[in-house]
Amino acid sequence: MPLVLSAQLPIQNIRGTVRDAASNTPLPFASVVLKNAVSPTGVSTDSLGNFSFTTVPVGRYDIEVSYMGYDPVIVSEILLTSAKEVVLDITLQENLTSLGEAIVRPTVNKSQPINKMALSSARMLSVEEASRFAGGFDDPARLAGTFAGVSTNLGDNGIVVRGNAPKFLQWRLEDVEIPNPNHFSDVAGFGGGGLTALSSQVLGNSDFFTGAFPAEYGNALSGVFDLKLRTGNNQRMENTAQIGTIGIDVSSEGPFKKGNEASYLFNYRYSDLGLISDFGMRYQDLSLKLNFPTKRAGTFSVWGMGWIDRFKEDAEMNKDKWEYTDDKESFDTKIYSGAMGISHRISLNNSAYWKTTLAATVNRIDTHTDQLDDQLLLQPERVIKKTDWNFVLSSYINKRFGARHTNRTGISLTGLKYDMLLKNADPVSSPLQTISDEDGTSTLLSAYTNSSFNLSDKWTFNAGLYGQYFILNKHYSIEPRAGLRYNLSGNKSISLSYGLHSRTELLNYYFTRNDAGELINKDLNFTRAHHLVLSYDWNIGSNYHLRVEPYVQYLYEVPVLADSSFSFLNLKDEWFVKDKLVNKGKGLNYGIDLTFEKFMSRGFYYMLTASLFSSRYKGGDNIWRNTRYNRNFLINFLIGKEWMVGRAKKNMFSANINLAYQGGERYSPVDEQVTLARPDKEVQYNESKAFSKQLPAAFIGHFTVSYKINRKRVAHEIAIKMLNATFYDEYMGHSYNYKTHGVD
Repeated sequence: MPLVLSAQLPIQNIRGTVRDAASNTPLPFASVVLKNAVSPTGVSTDSLGNFSFTTVPVGRYDIEVSYMGYDPVIVSEILLTSAKEVVLDITLQENLTSLGEAIVRPTVNKSQPINKMALSSARMLSVEEASRFAGGFDDPARLAGTFAGVSTNLGDNGIVVRGNAPKFLQWRLEDVEIPNPNHFSDVAGFGGGGLTALSSQVLGNSDFFTGAFPAEYGNALSGVFDLKLRTGNNQRMENTAQIGTIGIDVSSEGPFKKGNEASYLFNYRYSDLGLISDFGMRYQDLSLKLNFPTKRAGTFSVWGMGWIDRFKEDAEMNKDKWEYTDDKESFDTKIYSGAMGISHRISLNNSAYWKTTLAATVNRIDTHTDQLDDQLLLQPERVIKKTDWNFVLSSYINKRFGARHTNRTGISLTGLKYDMLLKNADPVSSPLQTISDEDGTSTLLSAYTNSSFNLSDKWTFNAGLYGQYFILNKHYSIEPRAGLRYNLSGNKSISLSYGLHSRTELLNYYFTRNDAGELINKDLNFTRAHHLVLSYDWNIGSNYHLRVEPYVQYLYEVPVLADSSFSFLNLKDEWFVKDKLVNKGKGLNYGIDLTFEKFMSRGFYYMLTASLFSSRYKGGDNIWRNTRYNRNFLINFLIGKEWMVGRAKKNMFSANINLAYQGGERYSPVDEQVTLARPDKEVQYNESKAFSKQLPAAFIGHFTVSYKINRKRVAHEIAIKMLNATFYDEYMGHSYNYKTHGVD
């Protein structure tokens, strides 16, 4: 439907499809209303569930969708620019309330996850938020750090969920677990990296889970990042080019053939440093999705993403310039990772659909580190050559058994192919010792079933079961999941969720060999955890949302070293674990998360999140201690404002601030006497007092300002995005100082 507007104001289209959430079938003749426009207007979907608003003035809009027998929703904060159409895929949930029994108020979709099986500890992550929020840096990982109970570091974007190490988070793309999708991932710390390889140009809205997640998510302990790629525009070609201080970025999307429903979407990036210098860091990544709808055989899609990193630095040959060990080191790191898949989704009838994905993922790291001795000769320090291939078949059926019961049941078969060589010199002057040297194959099998029962218009009950079996050592896990929600009056609800979860370890730990060449850790069991979350949600009108979540997580069967404070719950970048591990460790995380958010209205939004928590662990010496990640408290405040400016108010200026105040990092005291006695001066810690020290609380600020210029079918954006505007010095560890002969 066209809208009345000034001839000078740039215009664009908003279109999309309305579907049933359970069966994925289109909903014809649904009501779609474009709100907060100069002249609010409405349309109905056609027989295929499609709707369209044409010649809409640029700006920000909400859309309300309703259909008889379904819960209405409001899709909020839609940003419309002159360069690209907005294409939406909106799903509605069937409602139990008969017409006339009650007034059903629409819910704001932003406050709810895409996966309706999750009743607690879940949030939809908007790609538009990642580009708008200060500190997001177009990076979903850094954006997640603004959510309650979640923290990230400045130096890497590893996600710490409720006191859990970043390695316990699972990354998923198109229903398949993928390697950590960050450039230079797992170099500074497992689960983290420098910059995301995920492009906001191709990502769709995704879900982020922080506890007690539904049964379809397995092999994860702390949380799940469930990422989706959006479908390219199938009606017209649209192109984007970006250049900034960290890289160049080009993307394109459009139909393969005019009038055909098939479409393509791709994005490519290359680092600035790689363009202007042969020294230091360089990276590149590519993401794509090809979509092929058919009339009777369902929809096929080919998707993928890959990233390549190189980090090279030579040692300083002038001994007078040596200050820290890094100055003496020469290292060369090459990393390539990626995922590629073919997915097929087909509606079986008006109440079910079937989705199958066949995918392959790869993660390769090749790093060599040498260190100069006093005669300026390079001595080998460590070697890591590790390649992991995963071949995945994932398939599930989503079935609605009437308005009261929806079920999703699926299986996943993951074939593992590995090739690894880990060597370490300790101390550096000694010969390299082989920690792992193995190649072979194995399999991880998993299956799940999860049901949602709408017991009444007040009560919802979700129940599921997940199981996995690791052929490598014949360990298995059976994990119940459940959630119960009660809808109070006035858009309030309270829910209770429980889940048992488990996770495998990095494959190199299973193949540790002792001095006799024997495998000593192949029988490692899964690390397991019980999650229990109580959640109170209140949608205050259409623009405000309050969530309060107390939680407790009990971890057990954690790998530890006997009679030691060492535990895998604190694992950060320890590649060379050469001792026998036992599954006797424990952990306990508990706390309360609070989120109060004002959604974007009249160009203004803010969000306050706060967390009080404790994260403790018990190592092989049976002593309870603080974990490395026990900051005790986290506070984040985001605020931003947009103004339509310029002639005819067609351009947009925005300013955004993110302020974070959080407890300091934990660390172990240095054993200076042992450190100074070592020939290589590698810092040694007093592990009997592990993580007993804590740095002062950190105050960190980020800001973003941008100016969008809208022209006919073309938009330009100039932005300044600054991380750490408060110049906080982040703790990176300890190192021997060759000038002062002490430890800094």
